[in-house]
Amino acid sequence: MYIPSYFKMEDLNDAYAVIRENSFATLCSQHNEAPFATHLPLILDQENKCLYGHFARPNPQYKDIGNQNVLAIFHGPHCYISPSWYETENAVPTWNYVTVHVYGEVTFIDDKKELMDSLHDMIMKYEAPDRPYKLEEVDAEYIAGMNKGIQGFKITINKIEGKAKLSQNHPVKRQEMVIKQLEQIQNEDERKIALLMKANLHR
Repeated sequence: MYIPSYFKMEDLNDAYAVIRENSFATLCSQHNEAPFATHLPLILDQENKCLYGHFARPNPQYKDIGNQNVLAIFHGPHCYISPSWYETENAVPTWNYVTVHVYGEVTFIDDKKELMDSLHDMIMKYEAPDRPYKLEEVDAEYIAGMNKGIQGFKITINKIEGKAKLSQNHPVKRQEMVIKQLEQIQNEDERKIALLMKANLHR
């Protein structure tokens, strides 16, 4: 990924936070000698430096992804930045965004307990704390049948790149003007980018 020095995410914990908060990823690999991508949730195991996920078996990507070095892209908030927000007319539009690229090697999960643990962790992440749904309460035969339709995998992480393009290449005054404008927009991404820009200014 192209990352100018002022946009580089230096703290690995910041990258981990993006992964956890934006865990519906784009997983890219080679399939039949061409790029192929699947959009799916990936769960971070920070301690063991790996990502867990699973494919639907009809998805052809899984058939040759084993032992490949793959790219998982985690898309954080992003938004349009209007040049009309600046103090000068000599400017052009741009886009502010946060993204993390994770590179690693895929291995399949054949152990039933490891697969069930990864599915349980995924459900625990997304279900509400007071959720009525519990995987362990679902009929075992039904779960066994469903598991035949998926292929669990993990990605052993060997490289992480993070990019936070938050107008750091502009003067502080201009960054503050952008923040003010973003805070007036009701969209969630604009609000998140404004918060990240504020935090970056006060580092």
